[in-house]
Amino acid sequence: MMQSLQFRLARFSKDKRGVSAVEFALLSPLMIGLYLGGAELSQGIAIDRKVTLTAGAMANLSAQVTTISSADMTDIMTASSKIMSPYSTSTLQITLSCLVIDNNSAVTVKWSATQGGTARSAGSSVTIPANLTVANTQLLFSEVSYNYTPAVGYVITGSLTLSDTMYMSPRISAPAYNGTTCS
Repeated sequence: MMQSLQFRLARFSKDKRGVSAVEFALLSPLMIGLYLGGAELSQGIAIDRKVTLTAGAMANLSAQVTTISSADMTDIMTASSKIMSPYSTSTLQITLSCLVIDNNSAVTVKWSATQGGTARSAGSSVTIPANLTVANTQLLFSEVSYNYTPAVGYVITGSLTLSDTMYMSPRISAPAYNGTTCS
Protein backbone atom coordinates (compact mmCIF):
# COMPACT_ATOMS: atom_id res chain seq x y z
CA MET A 1 0.00 0.00 0.00
CA MET A 2 2.87 2.32 0.81
CA GLN A 3 4.44 1.70 -2.58
CA SER A 4 1.15 2.42 -4.28
CA LEU A 5 0.87 5.75 -2.44
CA GLN A 6 4.46 6.66 -3.32
CA PHE A 7 3.83 5.74 -6.94
CA ARG A 8 0.70 7.92 -7.09
CA LEU A 9 2.48 10.89 -5.48
CA ALA A 10 5.39 10.58 -7.89
CA ARG A 11 3.02 10.42 -10.86
CA PHE A 12 1.02 13.42 -9.51
CA SER A 13 4.16 15.53 -9.12
CA LYS A 14 5.13 14.91 -12.76
CA ASP A 15 1.63 15.68 -14.13
CA LYS A 16 1.54 19.14 -15.81
CA ARG A 17 -2.01 19.11 -17.26
CA GLY A 18 -3.59 21.67 -14.86
CA VAL A 19 -0.70 24.14 -14.60
CA SER A 20 -2.10 26.57 -17.18
CA ALA A 21 -5.52 26.63 -15.52
CA VAL A 22 -3.98 27.31 -12.11
CA GLU A 23 -1.75 30.08 -13.49
CA PHE A 24 -4.73 31.66 -15.24
CA ALA A 25 -6.81 31.50 -12.05
CA LEU A 26 -4.03 33.22 -10.11
CA LEU A 27 -3.22 35.94 -12.68
CA SER A 28 -6.65 36.77 -14.13
CA PRO A 29 -7.79 39.02 -11.22
CA LEU A 30 -4.56 41.01 -11.52
CA MET A 31 -4.89 41.36 -15.30
CA ILE A 32 -8.56 42.37 -15.10
CA GLY A 33 -7.69 44.94 -12.42
CA LEU A 34 -4.93 46.40 -14.57
CA TYR A 35 -7.25 46.60 -17.57
CA LEU A 36 -10.07 48.33 -15.65
CA GLY A 37 -7.63 50.68 -13.90
CA GLY A 38 -6.00 51.62 -17.19
CA ALA A 39 -9.38 52.32 -18.77
CA GLU A 40 -10.48 54.53 -15.85
CA LEU A 41 -7.22 56.47 -15.77
CA SER A 42 -7.11 57.03 -19.51
CA GLN A 43 -10.71 58.27 -19.55
CA GLY A 44 -9.95 60.63 -16.64
CA ILE A 45 -6.87 61.99 -18.43
CA ALA A 46 -8.88 62.49 -21.63
CA ILE A 47 -11.59 64.42 -19.77
CA ASP A 48 -8.98 66.53 -17.95
CA ARG A 49 -7.45 67.45 -21.32
CA LYS A 50 -10.88 68.44 -22.63
CA VAL A 51 -11.43 70.62 -19.55
CA THR A 52 -8.21 72.48 -20.40
CA LEU A 53 -9.24 72.87 -24.04
CA THR A 54 -12.67 74.17 -22.98
CA ALA A 55 -11.11 76.82 -20.73
CA GLY A 56 -8.80 77.94 -23.54
CA ALA A 57 -11.54 78.04 -26.16
CA MET A 58 -13.87 80.11 -23.97
CA ALA A 59 -11.18 82.69 -23.20
CA ASN A 60 -10.02 82.77 -26.81
CA LEU A 61 -13.51 83.21 -28.29
CA SER A 62 -14.38 86.05 -25.94
CA ALA A 63 -11.02 87.81 -26.40
CA GLN A 64 -11.73 88.34 -30.11
CA VAL A 65 -14.78 90.60 -29.76
CA THR A 66 -15.45 94.06 -28.38
CA THR A 67 -19.08 93.52 -27.34
CA ILE A 68 -20.80 90.38 -26.02
CA SER A 69 -24.58 90.23 -25.84
CA SER A 70 -26.45 87.65 -23.74
CA ALA A 71 -27.07 85.59 -26.88
CA ASP A 72 -23.39 85.83 -27.83
CA MET A 73 -22.35 84.72 -24.33
CA THR A 74 -24.70 81.75 -24.54
CA ASP A 75 -23.20 80.86 -27.93
CA ILE A 76 -19.63 81.17 -26.62
CA MET A 77 -20.36 78.97 -23.62
CA THR A 78 -22.31 76.42 -25.67
CA ALA A 79 -19.58 76.22 -28.31
CA SER A 80 -16.90 75.88 -25.63
CA SER A 81 -18.81 73.15 -23.80
CA LYS A 82 -19.16 71.13 -27.04
CA ILE A 83 -15.44 70.40 -26.74
CA MET A 84 -16.32 67.97 -23.93
CA SER A 85 -18.06 65.67 -26.43
CA PRO A 86 -18.48 62.65 -26.29
CA TYR A 87 -18.53 62.99 -22.49
CA SER A 88 -21.59 64.25 -20.63
CA THR A 89 -21.71 67.96 -19.81
CA SER A 90 -24.22 67.54 -16.96
CA THR A 91 -21.54 68.25 -14.32
CA LEU A 92 -19.68 70.88 -16.36
CA GLN A 93 -19.40 74.36 -14.81
CA ILE A 94 -17.96 77.19 -16.89
CA THR A 95 -17.50 80.80 -15.86
CA LEU A 96 -16.11 83.74 -17.80
CA SER A 97 -15.14 86.97 -16.04
CA CYS A 98 -13.57 90.23 -17.12
CA LEU A 99 -10.89 91.32 -14.66
CA VAL A 100 -9.72 94.90 -14.30
CA ILE A 101 -6.26 95.63 -12.89
CA ASP A 102 -6.04 99.20 -11.59
CA ASN A 103 -2.98 101.42 -11.25
CA ASN A 104 -2.31 99.95 -7.77
CA SER A 105 -2.33 96.41 -9.25
CA ALA A 106 -5.57 95.52 -7.47
CA VAL A 107 -7.58 92.98 -9.46
CA THR A 108 -11.38 93.17 -9.44
CA VAL A 109 -14.22 91.58 -11.41
CA LYS A 110 -16.01 93.95 -13.77
CA TRP A 111 -18.56 91.42 -15.08
CA SER A 112 -19.02 87.66 -14.94
CA ALA A 113 -21.20 85.07 -16.70
CA THR A 114 -21.63 81.38 -16.07
CA GLN A 115 -23.23 78.21 -17.30
CA GLY A 116 -23.88 75.55 -14.67
CA GLY A 117 -21.87 77.38 -12.01
CA THR A 118 -21.82 80.55 -9.94
CA ALA A 119 -20.85 83.86 -11.52
CA ARG A 120 -18.35 86.04 -9.65
CA SER A 121 -19.74 89.18 -8.07
CA ALA A 122 -18.97 92.46 -9.81
CA GLY A 123 -16.38 94.37 -7.80
CA SER A 124 -15.11 91.31 -5.96
CA SER A 125 -11.37 90.86 -5.60
CA VAL A 126 -9.50 88.09 -7.44
CA THR A 127 -6.01 86.76 -6.87
CA ILE A 128 -4.07 86.12 -10.07
CA PRO A 129 -0.44 85.12 -10.71
CA ALA A 130 1.93 88.01 -10.01
CA ASN A 131 3.44 88.02 -13.50
CA LEU A 132 -0.03 88.74 -14.97
CA THR A 133 -0.63 91.77 -12.77
CA VAL A 134 0.06 94.63 -15.16
CA ALA A 135 -1.34 97.97 -13.98
CA ASN A 136 -4.20 99.55 -15.95
CA THR A 137 -5.03 96.46 -18.04
CA GLN A 138 -7.85 93.97 -18.39
CA LEU A 139 -7.87 90.18 -18.55
CA LEU A 140 -10.50 87.63 -19.49
CA PHE A 141 -10.60 84.88 -16.88
CA SER A 142 -12.06 81.52 -17.88
CA GLU A 143 -12.81 78.87 -15.25
CA VAL A 144 -13.94 75.32 -16.05
CA SER A 145 -14.80 72.57 -13.58
CA TYR A 146 -15.97 69.01 -14.27
CA ASN A 147 -17.04 66.35 -11.80
CA TYR A 148 -15.64 63.03 -13.09
CA THR A 149 -17.16 59.81 -11.80
CA PRO A 150 -15.66 56.66 -13.38
CA ALA A 151 -18.09 54.12 -14.82
CA VAL A 152 -16.57 51.14 -13.00
CA GLY A 153 -14.98 52.75 -9.94
CA TYR A 154 -12.30 50.09 -9.61
CA VAL A 155 -9.18 52.24 -9.25
CA ILE A 156 -10.74 55.69 -8.79
CA THR A 157 -13.54 55.53 -6.25
CA GLY A 158 -16.03 58.33 -5.80
CA SER A 159 -15.84 61.42 -7.95
CA LEU A 160 -12.94 63.65 -8.88
CA THR A 161 -13.22 67.37 -9.62
CA LEU A 162 -11.15 68.25 -12.68
CA SER A 163 -10.68 71.98 -13.22
CA ASP A 164 -8.61 74.47 -15.12
CA THR A 165 -8.36 78.24 -15.56
CA MET A 166 -7.18 80.40 -18.42
CA TYR A 167 -6.21 84.07 -18.50
CA MET A 168 -6.22 85.91 -21.81
CA SER A 169 -5.64 89.50 -22.81
CA PRO A 170 -8.30 91.01 -25.05
CA ARG A 171 -7.11 91.22 -28.65
CA ILE A 172 -8.77 94.50 -29.63
CA SER A 173 -10.23 95.92 -26.43
CA ALA A 174 -11.82 94.39 -23.36
CA PRO A 175 -15.33 93.27 -24.35
CA ALA A 176 -18.43 94.87 -22.92
CA TYR A 177 -21.05 92.39 -21.70
CA ASN A 178 -24.73 93.36 -21.52
CA GLY A 179 -23.81 97.03 -21.59
CA THR A 180 -21.16 96.75 -18.85
CA THR A 181 -17.75 97.76 -20.13
CA CYS A 182 -14.60 96.13 -18.86
CA SER A 183 -12.43 99.14 -18.22
